[in-house]
Amino acid sequence: MVDVHHDPATRAEIRAFVRANHPDVGGDPEAFAAGLARLRGRTADPRFDAPIVVETRPGGVRGLLHRVRCRWRRRHAPPRVR
Repeated sequence: MVDVHHDPATRAEIRAFVRANHPDVGGDPEAFAAGLARLRGRTADPRFDAPIVVETRPGGVRGLLHRVRCRWRRRHAPPRVR
């Protein structure tokens, strides 16, 4: 975690927003990025200027099959040492 010195009220507001809108808990990625940009606009710390990247993984049956295939390939791969 990055050590940033914010006042407790600002920190609490950012944490509450992230808990409510994070894409991993069902939030909209665009709304999350826009909200973080709005909250980050109030800070003068340049460490938070990186773009937000949201990766999607296959879900449902397709995602389950993907995870099973990956695990099978790892288990049945040839050894890495001779």
